[in-house]
Amino acid sequence: MRLKILLLGPNGQVGWELQRSLAPLGELVALDRHGTDAEGGCGDLTQLEALRQTVLAMRPDVIVNAAAHTAVDKAESEPELARTLNALAPGVLAEAAHGVGALLVHYSTDYVFDGTGTTPWAEAAPTGPLSVYGRTKLDGERAIQASGCRHLIFRTSWVYAARGGNFAKTMLRLAAERERLTVIDDQFGAPTGADLIADVTAHAIRQVLQRPQDAGTYHLAAAGETTWNGYARHVIETARRLRPEMALAVQDVAAVPTSAFPTPAQRPHNSRLDTTRLQQTFGLRLPDWRRGVDRMLVEIL
Repeated sequence: MRLKILLLGPNGQVGWELQRSLAPLGELVALDRHGTDAEGGCGDLTQLEALRQTVLAMRPDVIVNAAAHTAVDKAESEPELARTLNALAPGVLAEAAHGVGALLVHYSTDYVFDGTGTTPWAEAAPTGPLSVYGRTKLDGERAIQASGCRHLIFRTSWVYAARGGNFAKTMLRLAAERERLTVIDDQFGAPTGADLIADVTAHAIRQVLQRPQDAGTYHLAAAGETTWNGYARHVIETARRLRPEMALAVQDVAAVPTSAFPTPAQRPHNSRLDTTRLQQTFGLRLPDWRRGVDRMLVEIL
């Protein structure tokens, strides 16, 4: 059977990589929020009824929702838009997916937890979001689970890609301009490449279509852990090794607490995710975060 896959949010970091990883699985229809496809489908998550009708008319086998309100600080001042994109729209997609028998794939975040402690979060750990973004993403998860549709929810963290802006590019730009950088050293997580997320997604979709009992919620992040300060140091050191001729002025990457950079949305200190369930269920071994970051740096430098 040739699959029909509906991808929403194809131009974001993860969505762009999904266009590559999902293409070999079947017929891929990618809809963004700015327009419609030739059949009149709608990919705008603010248009809830049009979204529902798109799924009912297209009758895809798989829906992959890579669209979301991801501007964490901005969400604090526009909670209703965040709720529409992160909670209501996933709920509508889930109901429509249930109606046509489709598998729904959705992406969530470590921000559904309160960020306390030092232990990596397991899927069943108590949630406690600190921000509008985290609360609306959790509401989206719950709406999907309540719908009864077959689903894969991947919680991930510290996502980056070579395409578009990212933390590494910002650090390299600042490192060329300044002799001293100050970077937060009390938030812990694992930088996770959009390409890794997309490849794991494609693998998981194939397995769940054969083994529906493997559907559910999983944590998906690169192995290992670091802080934003450690991430910045690694990026700069690797850039110097790969491109010794680069003019980097930075001499010191100072460690500072989160309180040194007040933001509208509160950030979790512990973004570590326990990926044991994902690796065991799907027979995977997730690589150390440095491998993906190094590969990305080779691409952008």
